[in-house]
Amino acid sequence: MKTFLKFVSLLWLVALLTGNARSANTTVSLILDHDSAKPGETVLAGIRLQMNPGWHTYWKNSGRSGEPTVIKWKLPEGVTAGSILWPLPHVLPDPDFTTYVYEDEAVLLVPLKISANAPQGQMIIKAKAAWQECEKYCTHGDGEVQASLEIGAESKISSSSSLLNEWKNKTPLSLPPDSVSASWEKGNSNNVRNLVIRLTEDSGALRSDFLPYISDTYDTKVEVLPLAGVLPGRGFQKTIKNDNEEWPKEVPGVLIQYLPGEKTVTYEVTLKPTLTKTDATTAKPETSPAALPIVARDERSLLLMLFNAFVGGLILNVMPCVLPVIALKILGFVHETKSAPEKMKKLGLVYGAGVLASFLALAVMVISVKQLGHAASWGMQFQNSQFVVLMTTLVLLVALNLFGVFEVNLSGGIMGTAGNLASKSGYSGAFMNGVLATILATPCTAPFLGTALGFAFLQPAPIIILIFLTVGAGVASPYIVLSFKPSWLKFLPKPGVWMEKFKMIMGFPMLATVIWLFTLATPAFGDNGDLFLGLFLVIVGLIAFIWGQFVQRGRSGQTTAMVVCAMIAFAAYAYFLEHQLHWRHPAGVSASTKTSPQGKDGIDWQPWSSEAVAEARKLGHPILVDFTAKWCLVCQLNKKSSIEIPEVQKRLKDLHAIAFIEDSYEKNDVVVHELNSHQRAGVPLVLVYPKDPSKPPVVLPELLTPSIVLDALDAAAKD
Repeated sequence: MKTFLKFVSLLWLVALLTGNARSANTTVSLILDHDSAKPGETVLAGIRLQMNPGWHTYWKNSGRSGEPTVIKWKLPEGVTAGSILWPLPHVLPDPDFTTYVYEDEAVLLVPLKISANAPQGQMIIKAKAAWQECEKYCTHGDGEVQASLEIGAESKISSSSSLLNEWKNKTPLSLPPDSVSASWEKGNSNNVRNLVIRLTEDSGALRSDFLPYISDTYDTKVEVLPLAGVLPGRGFQKTIKNDNEEWPKEVPGVLIQYLPGEKTVTYEVTLKPTLTKTDATTAKPETSPAALPIVARDERSLLLMLFNAFVGGLILNVMPCVLPVIALKILGFVHETKSAPEKMKKLGLVYGAGVLASFLALAVMVISVKQLGHAASWGMQFQNSQFVVLMTTLVLLVALNLFGVFEVNLSGGIMGTAGNLASKSGYSGAFMNGVLATILATPCTAPFLGTALGFAFLQPAPIIILIFLTVGAGVASPYIVLSFKPSWLKFLPKPGVWMEKFKMIMGFPMLATVIWLFTLATPAFGDNGDLFLGLFLVIVGLIAFIWGQFVQRGRSGQTTAMVVCAMIAFAAYAYFLEHQLHWRHPAGVSASTKTSPQGKDGIDWQPWSSEAVAEARKLGHPILVDFTAKWCLVCQLNKKSSIEIPEVQKRLKDLHAIAFIEDSYEKNDVVVHELNSHQRAGVPLVLVYPKDPSKPPVVLPELLTPSIVLDALDAAAKD
């Protein structure tokens, strides 16, 4: 069994690292501006993307959605590739998602340097291009291309030279640093202000614009704002929305000048904005993350946050996410009641070690994400479709193992150990039990836990680790205590035949978990995602059946059955996950969808944005804001029990309240920043704004009741 699992794992790894060429909507080719070149010359290469009508690919900065094209070269000895020269893109403006794209055709230029000692003769230039192509929906394409180049005593221009020069004229030129200046203008809010751009010389441009390169911390709106007393070609403003406390000191991008005669000239620039006098006097001194004070806004003590973290961890044990694993852990305790006390203690400690190791890994992940400049949130791994697919497959195998479809030896690796969570003994099984319990706990939150994690995510790395380990201690402590006090388990029945039946019954909660994970994974894979992922899981079940029936219990033909299982596994992965779902590069889901339709008896949800809330507050109405997600079980429980119920719907209408929802599958940095600003590490977050715009919002508890929501709305209407 151990050998088989390693073999299947190797096949999956190979499949992850390789991919077949695919694209029904874009044709890719490689063209060179030379048929032959001398040693020491530079040849201009072009990756030519020709899209079907209505389809587009993306620029170096794709904007708020999409991915830029990636080129990986396979060059012969003596040839090196430079950076991509990106032509000017088209801008697709959208109120929420500005993107920068190429339509119909694009040629991405790359200079290839031929070394002075390059061997003469025919050489093959190869490259693999990968891109995202979109129309009404998006998909990923890739293809391998090649072209031949003769290295010899003379240089010969190719027939593609004129086309490449045409596209080269669309790439940015260099601009002297003193030709342009920039400054930050004081904004109306902490994270939105205008970037003022001035040109020192008059180029005769009718107007100018600036397109930024990609950034994880700020976003530039499309509109060009005029600058008082300055001609449009000499100066303008762009509105920047920033997710960090510190404003960027450098903003690289492309300056565009529109000249008479419909001529366009572009320059690559790195703006270095200065602060206005007002900002300079109020600017905060630079502070490293390690030097930030370890205190929350309301000056809650670290000890109080540690208490909240521990109690929140305790409560996680009874949340619906973790209950299937907890039942299996109790089953393990029943079986071990006749074991030596020392073994009981060790198993409890090993389980606790698995929990703590998992929470430590989560803390390290959070710290790494923050250091990369992104915003981190609780349960963020469940926003990754690849992770959810793997978890769905793993939990399905756990369920099939509990049903007795196949058996897993404790030494069978990670998959095998996790699949044996209901096993009667074993330190590796106890450890993986703790790991799986932690993973399944992350989509859930609990009273006390949200407050502690909201505090932790704003702290330096040591405090993040300390609080995460404290949560883990809360999760693990009941089982460690029971392992040291087995006499407290007298209420449990004695080991017997009933345990085998109970183990099979526990397979059904695992199947329910599979269905829940399945609903989280499919939105990322488009209209047919549920069909193909469902068929893939059926094939996984078939493989488990063949393995258990013919390999583990068969008297002959085990080797043949193993080979059949491996072939089916590889074919299912290649066809369903790679070819049909493109699971490593999913098309993605829409940024926001309404959780309930508008109607006479439903809540008229409006998509959330900070600007929309600010505008709504000016109207003097109470406001309800729900930050939620499909993968958050507590969010769904709140929605069914306390938000989307007739009483709340009626109260919202009676009070003329406005309701906003943020239910994106993947939480971007803007959303996470908003969550953190209210001392929450993730969803759920429900806010009620008083009708008085000067008063702050009321943050409702993680677990809601109808009375909590109704009382908050009534209070907001009175303010």
